[in-house]
Amino acid sequence: MATIQVDVVSAEESIFSGEAKFVALPGEAGELGILPQHTPLITRIKPGAVRIERADTGEEEFVFVAGGILEVQPNAVTVLADTAIRGKDLDEAKATEAKRLAEEAMKNAKSDIDFAKAQSEFAAMAAQIAALRKFRRK
Repeated sequence: MATIQVDVVSAEESIFSGEAKFVALPGEAGELGILPQHTPLITRIKPGAVRIERADTGEEEFVFVAGGILEVQPNAVTVLADTAIRGKDLDEAKATEAKRLAEEAMKNAKSDIDFAKAQSEFAAMAAQIAALRKFRRK
């Protein structure tokens, strides 16, 4: 069985490192599915879920990323995330409150820059909540 080494890291810590059969994540141009021996690729990733089918257990590992960079080599996938949170560590109440605060900040923005920052935060929190709900259904 062919496998691929997967590393998901954030500025704070290594979130996941191990062998996988398959990886799916939100690329800049849409959802990406990566199997062993994938063509080399570098792209930005959008906020959303990184799903990793572990080679050792066959179970799916889930990590929320708030954006970052993806590098794919035939035998390795590296996700350099702005922020990464293990699926089991996500808190829906905190994400919902942060989304509400970002929405409020968009309404009260006094400049285009303030609005853009609030809009970015709102989008990240909405993606986190959607990813969390998807993770909890499994």
